[in-house]
Amino acid sequence: MTVMTNPVSVTQDLLRFNTINPPGQEAACARYLGDALSKVGFCCRYKELGHNRLSLVASIGGLADRLPLGFTGHIDTVPLGGAPWTKDAFGESLEGGKLFGRGSSDMKSGVGAFVAAAISVADELRNSAGVTMVITADEECGCGGAKQLVEDATLLGKVGALIVGEPTNNYPLVGHKGALWLEAVAKGVTAHGSMPERGVNAVYLVAKAVMALENFHFPDCKHRLMGSPTLNVGNIFGGMNINSVPDYARIGIDIRTVAGMNHDDVKALIQEAVGLDITLNTLVDVGPVFTDPKNDWVQEVFGVMEKQLGEAPQAKTVSYFTDAAILHQAYVNTPTVVLGPGEAQMAHQTDEYCLVDRLEQGFDGYRDLIRAWIK
Repeated sequence: MTVMTNPVSVTQDLLRFNTINPPGQEAACARYLGDALSKVGFCCRYKELGHNRLSLVASIGGLADRLPLGFTGHIDTVPLGGAPWTKDAFGESLEGGKLFGRGSSDMKSGVGAFVAAAISVADELRNSAGVTMVITADEECGCGGAKQLVEDATLLGKVGALIVGEPTNNYPLVGHKGALWLEAVAKGVTAHGSMPERGVNAVYLVAKAVMALENFHFPDCKHRLMGSPTLNVGNIFGGMNINSVPDYARIGIDIRTVAGMNHDDVKALIQEAVGLDITLNTLVDVGPVFTDPKNDWVQEVFGVMEKQLGEAPQAKTVSYFTDAAILHQAYVNTPTVVLGPGEAQMAHQTDEYCLVDRLEQGFDGYRDLIRAWIK
């Protein structure tokens, strides 16, 4: 087994597990981590998501008057894409200060770094507030692993603060936007294409909805760090053949919300915009995550990472969402930062890589944050 305190080697091992989602197949990767953590005293529990799919919750330490520090990360990855890779996609390309592989930045480097950091200080954790790591399956297809864990909150326990190891170039971020994904469906009446007056064209109905959404504006709800909410119509489907009036059509709507917005209210606004001929179905509903930058722990994180980055972090957020949006249903009002060694711009890219220096820097930062928490 790899020396589990070397974040580069641990990440390389994680890359060797093909966890492309779908189908995911994260079980072997989760058990590899669980076996290593168990050997240094972590209590490891698994949650089965489906055949050959597991999430892992690993914890060590614990005090009556202080909750553990939480880490979370996912071990599934997106597919390789259509473009050919010039590097090995499964962890065998380490060159020029870069570790290549699918998931190297998003986000096996984050998991590798915080697992290695926790193992490196395991002896210090046993009689302390401790650490809990939530390592999930199926994040890339809608946070399925996190949702399942929240349904069994006894498995998650409680944490006093949460670090999300998604790729941020080791820059601590204080939140991210939420996501409300809607399917808008129109049902019409089919007829022969030469007699369209006998039918009701569902494509026309969704086309009107698309135009309404193109000109849609949210009420004034701009957030001082997250900016404004956004809306995008990402796909459109309708009809069976060219010479029939289509009786079914649908569009997919991707809304990114900011802190302070209520998703039920947002959905009502969209319904008003597209009209009653359109039925809205919710596909994804995860709220924004935001912690006040003035929070004492956030300021401590900024101080620790300033030593690593060589600059004082400023309060920033990102537009993508993470498992934290789901986990906050169990970890209510838990201070949270998104902080990981991956290269944010490399997520989902061909020849994805993480920088070795950044990975080692992330390991040092995580270790220092753990020690600061348990002192």
